[in-house]
Amino acid sequence: MSYDVPSSALPAKNKQPKKRTTGIRRFLRYFQLRFIRLRGSPHELALGMSLGIFTGMMPIMPFQIALAVLLALIFKGSKIAAVLGTWISNPLNWYFLYYYSYKIGAAILQLSNTNGVFASVMASVRNGEDGWLIAGKIVNAGGHMIAAFLLGGLVLGLIIAPPSYFVFLKVFRSLEQWRLKRGNRR
Repeated sequence: MSYDVPSSALPAKNKQPKKRTTGIRRFLRYFQLRFIRLRGSPHELALGMSLGIFTGMMPIMPFQIALAVLLALIFKGSKIAAVLGTWISNPLNWYFLYYYSYKIGAAILQLSNTNGVFASVMASVRNGEDGWLIAGKIVNAGGHMIAAFLLGGLVLGLIIAPPSYFVFLKVFRSLEQWRLKRGNRR
């Protein structure tokens, strides 16, 4: 006795497993989940993000997170949001941050725009060398180079951080409203 079973009722033999999200999509999803789970008042969270963004603009790669957390402690912002805010400086834009930090700082200090050490630092950033190595090159170049990078980063941070506070304040207020609506539905 044989039964004819439709092929749609049989299990698929070569069914491909679901692909996992990788690379940038995975990072963005992680960032989104961390962002949604942040706790605190919208003001504290927005302040933390803007302080993190401020320090993220500074060309002090190995010390950005430490400075962001210190500023968040001093100004009573969210420390976790401050750490997340430092991620504004990432491998995709380090070159531009360092470049403009130096150019702005050198212009303010009236230093030469052409500098061999600056070219070497930018080559290191472009090649993805370790942050400590890059910081060492800047420190070894002397006070004028350090001052140009820090002053330019300070200017960039002062330009970008204040508006980011207001943008994130709006975002966190919306997120708070979303949480309240979501909580009421349960």
